[in-house]
Amino acid sequence: MDYSEAFREALDKVHAEGRYRVFADLKRHCGSFPGATWTRPDGTEQDVVVWCSNDYLGQGENPVVTDAMKRAIDEAGAGSGGTRNIAGTTHYHVELEAELADLHGKQAALLFTSGYVSNEASLSTLYRILPGLIVFSDALNHNSMISGIRTGGREQRRVFRHNDLAHLEELLAAADRAAPKLIALESVYSMDGDIADLRGTVALAKTYGAMTYLDEVHAVGMYGPRGGGVAERDGVMGEIDIIEGTLAKAFGVMGGYIAADAMIVDAIRSYADGFIFTTSIPPALAAGALASIRWLKEHDEVRRVHQERAATLKARLRKAGLPVLESSVSHIVPVAVGDPVHCKMISDILLSDFGVYVQPINYPTVPRGTERLRFTPGPAHTDAMMDHLVQALETLWTHCNIKRVGGVAA
Repeated sequence: MDYSEAFREALDKVHAEGRYRVFADLKRHCGSFPGATWTRPDGTEQDVVVWCSNDYLGQGENPVVTDAMKRAIDEAGAGSGGTRNIAGTTHYHVELEAELADLHGKQAALLFTSGYVSNEASLSTLYRILPGLIVFSDALNHNSMISGIRTGGREQRRVFRHNDLAHLEELLAAADRAAPKLIALESVYSMDGDIADLRGTVALAKTYGAMTYLDEVHAVGMYGPRGGGVAERDGVMGEIDIIEGTLAKAFGVMGGYIAADAMIVDAIRSYADGFIFTTSIPPALAAGALASIRWLKEHDEVRRVHQERAATLKARLRKAGLPVLESSVSHIVPVAVGDPVHCKMISDILLSDFGVYVQPINYPTVPRGTERLRFTPGPAHTDAMMDHLVQALETLWTHCNIKRVGGVAA
């Protein structure tokens, strides 16, 4: 077999479909986010404004966070020294898990190296703990959730139409009454910007004897009076069995976690390969996340400003006739393009000609034909930055010959 040819053909296919991904070489400037420096392929540099960062609140440059990380490095060094079971549980990890449990009103929490790992490891492990488990999964759940469910029990899963509680109830009613059940969903869906009906989901879970697993990755730090997520905002946090989140978005650092009753957390801790056999996050990351969570618990005004910025950008884009997806009721601002080549073209020109960095969102992140630009305005994005962005998009919508059909670009 010609192995080189196989890899070449795989890459050629991605190029031919217009979805080959190019990573922008960025250098963030602490203290001036969302400003950054882009290093072009030819080695020259250009100042840009970042419009697609998941550091939603700019916590990655908050002195409270960075100072805590510096102190932790001085006190404990760079790495953790091992897995949690072998020398990798420092006091920083213990404090952070207690803080996360408090954030979500749970008895315990468990740290993972990323949000992806926390989903994949936790969901796959639940199949081991609950033989015969049937997982009811929203059709638009994140790849990490899908991967965990497939790994744990591909045959024992039911996919319900996105945010369709009537369809979910049909599937629950048709399932074996005696089988253990789990409803897995997200609160904020990051590509469409819509939000799940958590009250309705909890009500169905109680009716049919199912547990609930909620991914709050795009909501922790962002919603609720203390940043506990949409479940906190909607008053159902105590009725969700397992809450999963990340430290890498609103909290501005890195890592993932789950929060739940102590028995559930202890069981997953004892069985999850993705936890047991992985080196724990460095003490500095744990210290930074701890400082960030504590700070955001006390600063709801940052969340209010963030929501205002997102609403303002949506309004300005819509006023300009640009196709913001109507599904978005959150801080996510997706603008439909509908073609992978056009999507990348607009993104490339925005970066090179206008100093605007937003990554094209193409298949497999979203279905083919629904390609989009996904903007994540934050508290530091000014009105002047928004004016510049809207003007650039208006120019390119005409320049790239993108026609709008029924509110969706094509």
